[in-house]
Amino acid sequence: MKSHHAVFKGTDHQIDTYFKVSHGRLKLRQGNIENALVYYERGNTPGPKQSEYILYETIPDSPIKEILTESLGILTIVDKIREIYFIDNIKFHLDTIKDLGNFVEIEAKDEKKCQEYLELFEISKDDLIATSYSDLLEYTNVKI
Repeated sequence: MKSHHAVFKGTDHQIDTYFKVSHGRLKLRQGNIENALVYYERGNTPGPKQSEYILYETIPDSPIKEILTESLGILTIVDKIREIYFIDNIKFHLDTIKDLGNFVEIEAKDEKKCQEYLELFEISKDDLIATSYSDLLEYTNVKI
């Protein structure tokens, strides 16, 4: 990352609480750097994928988690340590997920740009996962 002039934004311990919803995904991210309620829809397909999302920045220690837990119920919790980097307007996450392992996420508005970085960092098609961390935890039967 450093050889490509990446800007390090910090290391964030994030707890993503996923709530039970009828479609899409709803998660509350609580971290040292990022705090947000995020609703998103994204297909579970291999390779780079488009996400449609709505993001609402939250205030740490607000009662929103209790409200959502009581009204919707918790689906799963993803506990991760995330290193955040930027190269231009592309965001890179180096994630260590409790009970799952290490992952790289590339966030780019342009799928072509994302593909360029996959090739640059020699990330093969076989290394890509189709699902979210929450799905992986569900599949491995790691429950809260």
